[in-house]
Amino acid sequence: MQQRSEETRARILDAAVKRFANAGYDAASVGDICAEAGVSKGAFYHHFPSKQAIFLALLEGWLKVIDTGMDQLRQDTVPDTIIRMTEMIPAIIATAEDRLPMFLEFWLQASRDETVWQATISPYRHYQDHFARLVMDGIAEGSLKEMDPQVAARVIVSLAVGLFLQGVIDPHGADWQEVARASMEILMKGLAK
Repeated sequence: MQQRSEETRARILDAAVKRFANAGYDAASVGDICAEAGVSKGAFYHHFPSKQAIFLALLEGWLKVIDTGMDQLRQDTVPDTIIRMTEMIPAIIATAEDRLPMFLEFWLQASRDETVWQATISPYRHYQDHFARLVMDGIAEGSLKEMDPQVAARVIVSLAVGLFLQGVIDPHGADWQEVARASMEILMKGLAK
């Protein structure tokens, strides 16, 4: 019974990605998502209280994949850890490439809805805090010079988001993993002690 419930939830999530990407958030109805998933509205509402909830669940699931990958890349020093994280770029871009319309819809929806805005800004703050802790660790281990960890984290996140957007918009325009690695190496040299 539990496995069947999880399979239904996964089908609903997959269908929502397709409907949001193809029709847009506003135009995609719960009925459309249910038809795409082959489930009843009752099944939908058993798993998600609203269309907005599934929208937010999609973002949360994508971010969990990124977090798991980042946690697995810890190296001996903070600069090596941050540079190693660039290995995730191709997978992140590949995952996002077919979801670009959905992400654009998400950002548009965030401009209209406080709950969605909070969900949109939350990952940025999460990653800024994550990188600020890494910078503090780097200062403590002696691999990074003294600096404001929050400012350094914002620079790292800005670089990562900028590279991500370029990669999603123009996936074949460069070897984005190599560009990300070279960019982070330049940044880390500037921050190194």
